[in-house]
Amino acid sequence: METPKYKIALIVGVGEGLSASLARLFSREGIRVALAARQIEKLGALCTETGARAFACNATDADEVERLFGLVERELGTPDLVVYNASGRARGPLVDLVPADVANAIAVSAFGGFLVAQQAAKRMLPNKHGAILFTGASASVKGYAQSSSFAMGKFALRGLAQSMARELSPQGIHVAHFVIDGGIRSKTRPDPEGHPDSMLDPDAIALSYWNVLQQPRSAWSWEVELRPWVEKF
Repeated sequence: METPKYKIALIVGVGEGLSASLARLFSREGIRVALAARQIEKLGALCTETGARAFACNATDADEVERLFGLVERELGTPDLVVYNASGRARGPLVDLVPADVANAIAVSAFGGFLVAQQAAKRMLPNKHGAILFTGASASVKGYAQSSSFAMGKFALRGLAQSMARELSPQGIHVAHFVIDGGIRSKTRPDPEGHPDSMLDPDAIALSYWNVLQQPRSAWSWEVELRPWVEKF
């Protein structure tokens, strides 16, 4: 069985949590990394640590996404591993939500994923090789009160991933969607006292992404659900 090899990764929607863990892991594995976010000023330390390059991009703008891929190609090479980790939400009771805010939340969570995936697939299909990964949430499969915009966006992203997996997997592109069912630990959001590992460790999530990327094509996962060990099913 042949294990897939990846050379250049593009992570879209980068912050200090999961995306940073993915960047560190990919870099350790010898993959060149490009990071994309609306604001890249805070990514300097991560770029220094991982050797990554940062690119400013609004993932909901088709022209900016196309430009992003062009810049990455010129400066690093054509990405054969793309992760979409951006999401948006407008919180509050349904009757109080501002329609424009809801439209933007859905655009960030889902439409941006489509734009990024479309540019990625165009470049991967000629070589019949590549991987496109999407970060979902518990809201991808169950809606919560006062979180309708987030659920709409994440449901749509999951539908996109499922359709893409059926279309692109037979052409050599591994498409996978990750349901992150729980809070992700961070410096500002640690585990509650007396409850170790009750939140998802971003490094552990990144390792699950990596394990999926190592799957031989005869047994590809299209979706993985991750939750901390104390989570009630």
